[in-house]
Amino acid sequence: MTARYRLRWNGQAALRGTRAGAVRGLRLAAEHVLERSRRRVPIEEGTLERSGVASIDEASLTAGVSYDSPYAVRQHEELSYRHDAGRTAKYLEGPMREEAGTVAQIIAAQVRRSLRG
Repeated sequence: MTARYRLRWNGQAALRGTRAGAVRGLRLAAEHVLERSRRRVPIEEGTLERSGVASIDEASLTAGVSYDSPYAVRQHEELSYRHDAGRTAKYLEGPMREEAGTVAQIIAAQVRRSLRG
């Protein structure tokens, strides 16, 4: 006796779910990088640290982390400035590079989760 199974593929629903998982993963990954970079932001009054935001563009499936204070770029790029222990220039570039593997894992986990349905 041979068992018969019928499989119905709903590609549109799968793609919607995958996209939703990717968006959720991007959001979590960007927040992760923001949290890591905030640990390194040069801090005197906390203005620079508080200006950090994670943003998502769902249409293009891209995420960004940025700091919006008048001196954010200068603090990031100026390697000769002295900072408190644990605080440093390249406070965003370092975590972006170091956390790339974790970012990929976060996004992949959310896409997989979305496929389980």
